[in-house]
Amino acid sequence: MTKGKVFLVGAGPSDAGLLTLKARRLIEAADVILYDSLVGDGVLGLIPPDKRLINVGKRAGHAHMSQEEINRTILEEAQKGIKVVRLKGGDPFMFGRGGEELELLCEHGIPFEIVPGVTSAVAVPAYAGIPVTHRDFCSSVHVITGHLKDDDKPHIDYGSLVKLNGTLVFLMGVGALKSICEGLLLAGMDPEMPAAILEKGTTSEQRRVVSVLKDLPEEAKKQGVRTPAIIIVGKVCGLNDKFHWAEDRPLGGARVIVTRPKELASKLSGRLMEAGAEVLEIPAIQTIAIEDNDRLADALKRLGEYKWIVFTSQAGVDVFFAALKKSRVDIRSLGGLRFAAIGSATEKAIEERGIFVDLVPEKYDGEHLGMALTKLVGQHEKLLIPRARIGSRELTEALDRAFIDYDDIPVYDTLYRNDGVLNLNEILNTKKVDYVAFTSASTVRGFAAAAGDADFSKITAVCIGRQTADAAVQLGMKAVISDEITIESLASKIVELHRRAKAM
Repeated sequence: MTKGKVFLVGAGPSDAGLLTLKARRLIEAADVILYDSLVGDGVLGLIPPDKRLINVGKRAGHAHMSQEEINRTILEEAQKGIKVVRLKGGDPFMFGRGGEELELLCEHGIPFEIVPGVTSAVAVPAYAGIPVTHRDFCSSVHVITGHLKDDDKPHIDYGSLVKLNGTLVFLMGVGALKSICEGLLLAGMDPEMPAAILEKGTTSEQRRVVSVLKDLPEEAKKQGVRTPAIIIVGKVCGLNDKFHWAEDRPLGGARVIVTRPKELASKLSGRLMEAGAEVLEIPAIQTIAIEDNDRLADALKRLGEYKWIVFTSQAGVDVFFAALKKSRVDIRSLGGLRFAAIGSATEKAIEERGIFVDLVPEKYDGEHLGMALTKLVGQHEKLLIPRARIGSRELTEALDRAFIDYDDIPVYDTLYRNDGVLNLNEILNTKKVDYVAFTSASTVRGFAAAAGDADFSKITAVCIGRQTADAAVQLGMKAVISDEITIESLASKIVELHRRAKAM
């Protein structure tokens, strides 16, 4: 029997930016991924849609699988001779029961690797402005499980912990908060010791309730704190007022859904994350090159007939040059042709092929591209327009009015998608979503197809271009248009909207 291999991978506390490089590489290379409920949505959004997934999630006593079933499933998958990634929130060995999952693998001689993850015991306090150690206050930090035993009490030696005089971090202790605080008080800890409970750390919904030990349970009850959360006790908790930072970022506290195709999402997602947003990449569309495209193949044989090649998207550029290479047409055949691009992103895609663009309209849409071409295209000059099968009519209508000859050739299809691990309908119905970024009307339509019965009136759609905004408004969304038709302007508009919302 061919043996597979298991990778026990820590996904970090939730923020996708805290996922290690090795973890991301293994996620992309895995044959099957077993994930739990503490893996953040941002991390889950990075999983390629073609991966086979098994949800083994457990939280607060509710489980898809028992631990024994999880162990057995990992083994069974590895025995198929495939690459298995067991993706765990936080770090696999920090109360993650990673050791238990390895025992059965060892018994059966299954090879494995451990990929540590950023533990919430350190990351969550850091995002709340609480350093777990500080030379002026303590010299040690101690991480304790607050998980309840069968008698509904955590089995903790409180006396020893109090004597350590260090920072105490309790994981999985929300249900035992009162018992933990009472235990520390009975063991002699100062009732005025600073203490905090930190909810949903490193996400856009993170909250910190900071008090003193004797009052923390009541304060947490007043604030309605729920899992996942960690408890931290120690003088360092008093530093949060000085050191808080996460919510102070321009997009701190904002959750944004990015609907661009995954291969194009990274630039926008990166700008939003740098500004502090929690970003969920949920591609609403996918571009697929048209196979056996006889019309394009014929046009490539007749390049000498054209004076202009007009591109309306990055996808069109990619498909055209891939077809050029596949057809063994030398790029020198493009000599003498002039190039037009609908916007700066498309222009950049062309220039990456070593070709400088002759025309980009002042406003990045089909109508203004067509109008600009009518002023430059000479009599009897013919255009080649390789673009989506369903392209904007505004471009060709402008050309028709000027009696300009062109070949409008479909080179790719735009397909709606709903195949990722993240369930868009569930997210919209159960979680806070502040903004959805749309870069085209097709991404709006794809988003709607995946969203099911979600209430679109609650969605703030931040859009590139009037056509995109019109598509959002037709669905009942509140639409805001970026000042310019660029990714940079789209990101800036989201920052502007969030700044206003925080000021209210």
